[in-house]
Amino acid sequence: MTTTTSNPVLAVPPAAPDQAAAWFAAKLAAQTDVSDVHAALTGGDPGFVLLDTRDLAAWRQGHVPGAVHLPTRMIPLRAARLLDPAVPVVTYCWGPGCDGATRAAHALSSRGYRVKEMIGGIEYWIREGFPVRVAEANLVTRPADPLTAPVRD
Repeated sequence: MTTTTSNPVLAVPPAAPDQAAAWFAAKLAAQTDVSDVHAALTGGDPGFVLLDTRDLAAWRQGHVPGAVHLPTRMIPLRAARLLDPAVPVVTYCWGPGCDGATRAAHALSSRGYRVKEMIGGIEYWIREGFPVRVAEANLVTRPADPLTAPVRD
């Protein structure tokens, strides 16, 4: 196969299949998406703890039902009290433009926890039409954004 440098997609050739497979497997081992998290949470015992890594004001504004609140900066002080090292953790923050969940996943994995990051964060959770808990008592569900999720009749 010949590539030309005028093609920006192929200016750097694709990885060999074995290299690509290893990279994608590693990516899947470290990330999950909101649809899979939602399915796991609604299907009974998900087998993981969902961790909201945002600050208290953001948590109060709305969070995924069943999530544990542990801001990234508090991990060194509170993780051992809130989390069981034998149970995997899935972290989330605001959305794709926020690296709080990545920072939290790094802090937790550095302390021996098995961690995945929920890509898309609460932004895509909401955009896919999944419920959010606000004011510790009320669930709010917004219509799905047709740019991110199928609109169901």
